[in-house]
Amino acid sequence: MNNLLKKWNQISLVKQILIGLIIGIVLAVAIPSAAKPLVIFGSLFVGALKAIAPVLVLFLVMAAVAQHRSGQETNMKSILFLYLLGTFLAGLIAVMVSFIFPVSISLTKGAEDMAAPGGVVEVLKTLLLNVVDNPVNALMNANYIGILTWAIVLGIALKNAPASTKTLISNFSDAISKIVTWVIKFAPLGIMGLVIDSITTNGLESLLSYGKLLVVLIGCMLFVALVVNPLMVFAAIRQNPYPLVFRCIKESGITAFFTRSSAANIPVNMKLCDKLGLDKDTYSVSIPLGATINMAGAAVTISVLTLAAVHTLGIEVDIPTAIILSVLSAVCACGASGVAGGSLLLIPLACSLFGIPNDVAMQVVGVGFIIGVLQDSFETALNSSTDVLFTATADYRKRLSEGRKVEINKVA
Repeated sequence: MNNLLKKWNQISLVKQILIGLIIGIVLAVAIPSAAKPLVIFGSLFVGALKAIAPVLVLFLVMAAVAQHRSGQETNMKSILFLYLLGTFLAGLIAVMVSFIFPVSISLTKGAEDMAAPGGVVEVLKTLLLNVVDNPVNALMNANYIGILTWAIVLGIALKNAPASTKTLISNFSDAISKIVTWVIKFAPLGIMGLVIDSITTNGLESLLSYGKLLVVLIGCMLFVALVVNPLMVFAAIRQNPYPLVFRCIKESGITAFFTRSSAANIPVNMKLCDKLGLDKDTYSVSIPLGATINMAGAAVTISVLTLAAVHTLGIEVDIPTAIILSVLSAVCACGASGVAGGSLLLIPLACSLFGIPNDVAMQVVGVGFIIGVLQDSFETALNSSTDVLFTATADYRKRLSEGRKVEINKVA
């Protein structure tokens, strides 16, 4: 048994996850009733990640800010620029593709009892209220904007604290990071449980009638992940971006695809940033911030589903309105985390731009929930892997500007 465990531990985590994925698919297809109890592994894995992530963010950011030395530069401006530009470009690509390949959908019920935000002001108001949330409440509800705010404020307040206090906070941060390492070791079992749950609960039959819509949605997200993002990385560092892009997709995107939660993937992303040798003071802030505002996948979802409703109803759209939709989807996507239901419940807001009634828009949301088993998985994978990608890009760009050598081909 010890030899078996030793051999298992010698296999890379990505290969372990792929083995768990294959076993999950085989069990779910061959013996679904017997495999059903194994779903608990998926629930435990996601639950553990979601439980540790808020505490991890609080202590990592607080320790980083408290020990930050005056004059020490961070890359947050560059990362923020990449986050916002990436989200806008994703929305723009989705709008363009939706015009080239217009999709009509069969509207469905199922989301009438949900409350969508009334406008962009309401979305931004919710986002700002999350900033001043009670710290205990922010931790309990995984409100990362609130957690980040309190961590930064407490970090600034502790800047002049005795060295022993700063060491204590740093030790707590290291201890929580160690717990994250333990949790991530169970990723293969967790992924196996999540795959079994997905296949036995949802199946794929219900998705067939929305095949063309899914092709456009997923096609846009893949184009952003494999073309737009690499171009942005190349523009920043002038090196072949694909080794880094594939590393982020492999070690962050795959996990995010199955957990379908950017918050649950924060510990995974921080572990990857550590393996890439990135600046801890920067990624401890940029990763949780990215899980909140870096929402390229959400921008794609909002744009594609909104224009699907537009095409279904035969509404004519001019180019200026389409550009406004790109901006609106990017702004809404950045505020998606502050709204229950995420990106789907921001569709009525975008639909209002074209005068589509709320009851029709909520039927589009219903369609979104039907295809959510794939749409949400791809969206989260794109969002979460891009957090690491842009953080690494800014870090490498800074090193190059300082005359230090960066061999991006060796990160894969």
